[in-house]
Amino acid sequence: MKSFANTVNGRAVSSVNGFESKNPATGEVLGLVPNSSAEQVAQAVAAARAAQPGWAARPDAERKALMMKVAEVIKGSAEYLAEWVTREQGKPLGGVGPDQVPGARFELWGCEVWTQVPASLDLPVDVVFEDATRRDEVHRKPFGVIAAIAPWNWPLLIAIWQIIPSIRAGNTVVIKPSEYTSIGTLELVRLMAEALPPGVINTVSGGGEVGGFLVENADVDKIMFTGSGATGARIAAAAAKNLTPTTMELGGNDAAIVLPDADPKAMAMGLFWGAFLNMGQTCACAKRLYVPESLHDAVVAELKALAEAMPMGNGMDAGIAMGPIQNRMQYDKVVSLVEQAKAGGATIVCGGKPEEGPGYFYPLTLVTNIADGAALVDQEQFGPVLPIIKYKDVESAIASANRLDAGLGASVWSADIEQAKAVASRIQAGTVWINQHGAIHPMVPFGGVKGSGWGVEFGTDGLKAVTQPQVISIKK
Repeated sequence: MKSFANTVNGRAVSSVNGFESKNPATGEVLGLVPNSSAEQVAQAVAAARAAQPGWAARPDAERKALMMKVAEVIKGSAEYLAEWVTREQGKPLGGVGPDQVPGARFELWGCEVWTQVPASLDLPVDVVFEDATRRDEVHRKPFGVIAAIAPWNWPLLIAIWQIIPSIRAGNTVVIKPSEYTSIGTLELVRLMAEALPPGVINTVSGGGEVGGFLVENADVDKIMFTGSGATGARIAAAAAKNLTPTTMELGGNDAAIVLPDADPKAMAMGLFWGAFLNMGQTCACAKRLYVPESLHDAVVAELKALAEAMPMGNGMDAGIAMGPIQNRMQYDKVVSLVEQAKAGGATIVCGGKPEEGPGYFYPLTLVTNIADGAALVDQEQFGPVLPIIKYKDVESAIASANRLDAGLGASVWSADIEQAKAVASRIQAGTVWINQHGAIHPMVPFGGVKGSGWGVEFGTDGLKAVTQPQVISIKK
């Protein structure tokens, strides 16, 4: 069995203890991942701390050029890394159909693009006030050392979202990948580090205790976390002890509202992938669908036809659109929520029965005759299940969308854009899409409200989020 290593200060670092990474489609053991000790985490932070002043002192143009070099490294290794994503996370390697459903190759393309875009951005000095007596400038300064904790659903892409803006702005990074999908991230950073000075990016791998060592380190200047609300709360509590700033992208339970004038056939494909992209294992997937009584049966029929036509299997096989749930814990949660819905009298339109054989496969499942208050509606299922709830009037649908503490994303579907915008403006979410769902862009800020976190990523606003403002006030 091959053992993998962390990258610390430009060197490969192994650990005395390790753990296995497994393929969720087959159960195959993929390799041995180092379980970082508290001392190794401290060493990684120290390496980042030592490298940061020199990195920040480099001319801005030089940092931008090195990041474009990193983008070339990612592009040149895209197939190798995409195969790791598929084997370790489960999403299909390629895509199916004319639109090439996003899979692991799409994730690596995203890594390249989300590296190039921050490399192209500038944060110029902003003159906020000037008169005959004074001039006041706002300069953006790096925090220092960024601790990043990445999730298992988009393991490489979200790691890039955390790493690239940070180092673009002159910070250095220590990143902990999810223990479920470590190898791909360790290999990504190993390759990236070859194009960067030692210590600019570093990894520490392991379970939750390793994340604890990292966020509790007093030499960490900012924490970036993507993951569950429960883990986010623990990280925020640890960060508070050192007054460490955080950016939190936490869970979502996105509502999608279909307005009465929508065309079920025209919107079906967009709504389907808004709910089932990456087997529903995306923070900003549509996870509860509100449909007017007049369109309910037509919408359900369109979604059912799509769900039953999607081939599911090992993502390394050709023609596969849907892979497994990534881990046993999440699989068991999905099964439990569907079984609770059944026991509560809900109707299983399709799916709803675990697949036999190896791997954490669960069929695409549509659930009707269910209402607010059911666990499947109120809890983020983070899997290939969509509850569909009838509503009588738009006001009640808006109230339903806003009743939970989650507020990452939402969507409104309508033939009337102005009407859709009016509804969207009343939904409590960081992003509300119209006639699309989950359509992120590297230039568009993304982040949640309420229990879905705080702070934003992407674009100029995301770049500002990994810097601190310094005002220089000049008397004339």
